[in-house]
Amino acid sequence: MPETSDASRPKHKPLSPAIHHKPTMSDVARLARVGTTTVSRVLGGSVPVSAETAQRVLTAVSQLQYRPNELARAFRGQRSRTIGLIIPYLYDPFFANCAHAVTTVAKERGYSVLITTSNENPDTEFDEMESMIQRHVDGLVAIPARDRESRLTRALFGKTPVAIFDRLVADTSLDVVTVQNTRGAKLMVEHPIGDGHQRIAFMGLNRNLFTIHARILGYRKALQEAGLEEDAFFGCDTQDGTLRAMEQKLRSTNPPNAVFTSNTLATRYVLPVLGTLGVRLPTDLAFACFDDFDMAELTSPSLTVVRQPAQEMGRVVTNLLFDRIAREKSRKLGTRSSCPSRSCCAAPAAASTARRW
Repeated sequence: MPETSDASRPKHKPLSPAIHHKPTMSDVARLARVGTTTVSRVLGGSVPVSAETAQRVLTAVSQLQYRPNELARAFRGQRSRTIGLIIPYLYDPFFANCAHAVTTVAKERGYSVLITTSNENPDTEFDEMESMIQRHVDGLVAIPARDRESRLTRALFGKTPVAIFDRLVADTSLDVVTVQNTRGAKLMVEHPIGDGHQRIAFMGLNRNLFTIHARILGYRKALQEAGLEEDAFFGCDTQDGTLRAMEQKLRSTNPPNAVFTSNTLATRYVLPVLGTLGVRLPTDLAFACFDDFDMAELTSPSLTVVRQPAQEMGRVVTNLLFDRIAREKSRKLGTRSSCPSRSCCAAPAAASTARRW
């Protein structure tokens, strides 16, 4: 076979460094005509450099499409610009709204968020938290798993800043943000009492949860002040269980003329059950619930709900976390704060016209 001459061989343009391999800090330094230490200073913002030098580095970063290795930065003692978030589950609209608020604040601060769920299992929660710490997140935000069982403590996090919200934990050194659950529930139950209802049933999810326990206290206090007896049920976590409980209450010799549900997850079972049983709202039964949901205003009539400030609470707790990160020092005592809840979409007890209050 005849040998091919150099002139007849196809000519190719030299490939750019970005195509040959993933660009490194050394590539950036070489293109910007500076040392790797200078590149690190520009990207980390730890030591000031001249504007002209910084611009050369940033231009090189853009041309090479360089992305810092956050894990490597964490190993070198620099911040990973990542925080962790763990919540019980994502199918609850309230938790999802909280997560959205956390990620919004993090993005405003130039941080990414690793999100995971505990499924209300304290062991899963513990494992997920350990995993996030091993990934060198700069801080953690969490809604604890079941109260009295959660294992979240300062000892677990070490020097990693952490902030808790929606539920309490035993460790008082952690920052905690909650909602005024008891007060909100009491004000909501006072509404049907003011309309003349004297038999108000409480349909709850799980009384061992901090939020549900706080709301039953508000319900109980409103009834006690009015001289009324309580009628509470816990276990609205399945359609069948809720149906049996509601049937039993409505067929009793002294059935309720109003119902108050503990949260969105209880409401999603109670409302369909009332429809199955042929109960007309509010003609046959007044209805109120803790937690707002998207369709509350579109039901006929509009439902009376306690709206939790999920967005506000998510923003408050995330800003608390970033305050901790900025201080780089942990306090012996954490802060405890609460966000007010408010009622909306209130429907009169025996009419289909909605009103707001």
